[in-house]
Amino acid sequence: MTTMHRSGRRWAGVAIAAALAGSLAACAPAGNAADDDAGATADEIAAALQEESSITVWGWAPQLEPIVEAFEEKYPKVDVKLENVGTGNDHYTKLQNAIKAGTGAPDVAQVEYYALPQFALSGAFVDLTDFGAAELEDQYTASTWGSVSLNDGIYALPQDSGPMAMFYRADVFEDLGLDVPTTWDEYIEAGEAIHAANPDAYITNDVGDAGFTTSMIWQAGGQPYSVEGESDVIVDFGDEGSRTWANTWNELVQGDLVAPISSWSDEWYQGLADGSIATLVIGAWMPGNLESGVPDAAGKWRVAPMPTYEEGVAAAAENGGGGDAILEQSENKLVAYGFLEFLNGPEGAAIHAANGGFPSTVADLESDEFLDYESDYFGGQKINEVLVQASKDVVPGWSYLPFQTYANSIYGDTVGQAYASKSDLNEGLAAWQEATVEYGEEQGFTVNGR
Repeated sequence: MTTMHRSGRRWAGVAIAAALAGSLAACAPAGNAADDDAGATADEIAAALQEESSITVWGWAPQLEPIVEAFEEKYPKVDVKLENVGTGNDHYTKLQNAIKAGTGAPDVAQVEYYALPQFALSGAFVDLTDFGAAELEDQYTASTWGSVSLNDGIYALPQDSGPMAMFYRADVFEDLGLDVPTTWDEYIEAGEAIHAANPDAYITNDVGDAGFTTSMIWQAGGQPYSVEGESDVIVDFGDEGSRTWANTWNELVQGDLVAPISSWSDEWYQGLADGSIATLVIGAWMPGNLESGVPDAAGKWRVAPMPTYEEGVAAAAENGGGGDAILEQSENKLVAYGFLEFLNGPEGAAIHAANGGFPSTVADLESDEFLDYESDYFGGQKINEVLVQASKDVVPGWSYLPFQTYANSIYGDTVGQAYASKSDLNEGLAAWQEATVEYGEEQGFTVNGR
């Protein structure tokens, strides 16, 4: 993928947190408004697509444009107005402003999985269950379907996913005679060897990022967030998975084994190009970014499964990805849902994958064409075999907070400070937990921090 996931969750800053705060205080059960579109049948949706109409779609993924063109060709009476109002913070702030104003919102909005609960549980998104969305569950991977299913409702259809893998510079490992690490202990050992051979080289970069941290805790089996009902929340960064990740990553950060370079910076691209950053543990949407951002390193990169904590036991997590939701404000929900099914169904998913996206649809992930693709950039490796397996190895049971965008916005003031001082990341997580609990209680949730 391209810029859709560039900052993971770091995009959601204080501005969006402030904009959303008002809607959270009066959090209500989300569901369909009582309108003529509620409980629509497939025949009613199909009929609506044959009538003159228009819908507005807000999204930033580059794959949307060819998908919209194909949809309009199939349904020539429907005009789809595709608008990119910004990414991350800009997108969500404008979306929330329109929701609060009661006018000006699109019919359909792209939304990342981590941000979905904050909008869905405040009643802004349509519960797609009444449109028959539950029947589509088997079309998607378990992790992406779980991300759009909240409180027995379905609030988006998955568009893409970001199962994590380890992208690595094969030449760096070969030159130093290092095996590709399969466990985190081996990863630390490789980091020590790389940095010892060249003090300006590191096994990876990391200055602290909320999305990366939560994904890594997810892979370690942590479940720091849980939500029961509409307002009961638990935040627990003292659970075993959280501590497992923090204790492991302490060795890298405190041992000066990670480059103090921000992702997506010019320094970062340079490090990826010259091999001074030897690996990236990141979502499956990364290949397109490497090809476009680091063209001179073609042939030098490979992909392998994430290292794990227990040798021989595969485990992965999601990093990035999102789906598409219908706004309660929409006056044309039948057509909007018809578009959603096309966008994230077989036809749209095929276009999405052909244009560099990593699909969330099982059929595409299992197709021979997708699995057998040999990437010239990755030295002829069939990278999708690794990435698809990662999607199957995602640890189940993860959930986000109903105010995750705010929680992510205060990460830098808590865990980020532990990175900066190279102190215990467990203490940074404890500070993040405390601040998150305090905010949740201020917004009317019942929040417990164990």
